[in-house]
Amino acid sequence: MAEAGKKRPQKPKRQSPSRRTRTAPAGPGAMRDGRRPILFSSCFFTLLFAALIAYLAWFTATQQQEMINNSYNSRQELLLSRNFRGTIYSGDGKALARTVVDSDQNETRVYPYGALFSHVVGYSTQGRMGVEALANFYLINTDISLSSKVANDMAGVKNPGDNVYTTLDVDLQETADKLLGIYNGAVIVTEVKTGRVLAMVSHPNFDPNEIADIWDDLLQDKSSSVLVNRALQGLYPPGSTFKIVTALEYIREHPDTYDRYSFTCPGYFSQGDSRIGCYHGISHGAVDFTTSFARSCNASFANIGMSLDRDRLRKTLDDLLFDSKLPLDLLYSESSVQITENSSDSEMMQTSIGQGKTLITPMHLNMITCAVANGGMLMKPELLDRVESAEGNVVKNFRPEKYERLMTEEEARILREMMEAVVTEGTASKLDGQTYTAAGKTGSAEYNNVKGDSHAWFTGFAPADDPEICVTIIVEGAGSGGDYAVPMARRLFDCYFQDETPSGSR
Repeated sequence: MAEAGKKRPQKPKRQSPSRRTRTAPAGPGAMRDGRRPILFSSCFFTLLFAALIAYLAWFTATQQQEMINNSYNSRQELLLSRNFRGTIYSGDGKALARTVVDSDQNETRVYPYGALFSHVVGYSTQGRMGVEALANFYLINTDISLSSKVANDMAGVKNPGDNVYTTLDVDLQETADKLLGIYNGAVIVTEVKTGRVLAMVSHPNFDPNEIADIWDDLLQDKSSSVLVNRALQGLYPPGSTFKIVTALEYIREHPDTYDRYSFTCPGYFSQGDSRIGCYHGISHGAVDFTTSFARSCNASFANIGMSLDRDRLRKTLDDLLFDSKLPLDLLYSESSVQITENSSDSEMMQTSIGQGKTLITPMHLNMITCAVANGGMLMKPELLDRVESAEGNVVKNFRPEKYERLMTEEEARILREMMEAVVTEGTASKLDGQTYTAAGKTGSAEYNNVKGDSHAWFTGFAPADDPEICVTIIVEGAGSGGDYAVPMARRLFDCYFQDETPSGSR
């Protein structure tokens, strides 16, 4: 029995179930929340991987030529171990470069015309140049039948590479080469409506058959420019041929009043301490806009140049692809005009007549001239016509391709009429009176401080009313464009229009 007065020890009180702190078990929702970052990451990397595969597939399909032509790609050597290089033909089927294989399967690349096509067709040893580089992908691949490949494999011989037909015309090329003769310079002949290059000559030239023998000497001679394709890479002051650009800008700034322009030429134009003289100091007297252009009046065009808005001129220069990339697949130099709103009056006067710091390539000038002749639309210059297998099956055709509109049709029409006046009443009068009509612009571009030292330029097209071909010529150090370049242009137009067995698309 419990002692009296003593309390019984009390048992701890139990908490009510509602008061207990309980941790709820993780449910399905919580598990999903924890997996979301993992799921997101998985989807992201899956999509990224799929995009990478798609890009690689697209790149392989569209950039296959660039991949194979890359000098670091060993597949070239693999293809050349199985195939020998295909033949390069002119537009009318004359071999310009071919591979000769002897009984021991030794290969020799042969250029039947020697130095005639040295720059434009190029070479395939000591690197590659010209069409040899441009069409390399086709030349080292073969599209002959499987049965022919098997037969060649069993015989232990290589397969013939595909053959490339160019747009080049042998007659025009030979004519241009002979006309340039001992002079350094360049000649380009193109089709206005297609952009096809019919002739491209650069002097000095070389014999690609001997490139391996002369290579070391060329590299050691730092003053040599034999390997430079002056048509694409030669940068020259354009001289008065640039008046095409100056005239275009004046027309754009004065679309309704340009034909009211007048100027009295005393043989020079001065502004402050700067002075521009006409060629040989000729005083042209009273001239309008077209006459200033036709007679190539430097004083008048310096006056025009000083009136131009320099920001708007910069826009026109951009439209005509100065200081920018050209739609060319071969190695070229960019033309440049260093004129800004801060340029001095002297610089503006020099630029307006194509002197000062202005430089252009013959190919770029040819492209601008073609745009004028083609209603303002520039066609992409093209050297390749088609690719055929050694069995004669067409592998690829190259179609004319529009590049960009450089000027409006109305602007082109006005310039075309002004260029016709150069022939009928101006500095290219030696082209007048032929069986065809012609239009163009001459230039005599000074290139050093010696008075009278100038390059002779001509750029133009024929027939004037429905242009077919465009000719651009520069003769280094020859003097007047009207005296030297224009007669050469006439001979090239004669060759084209009098040829009864035309090649290419003619």
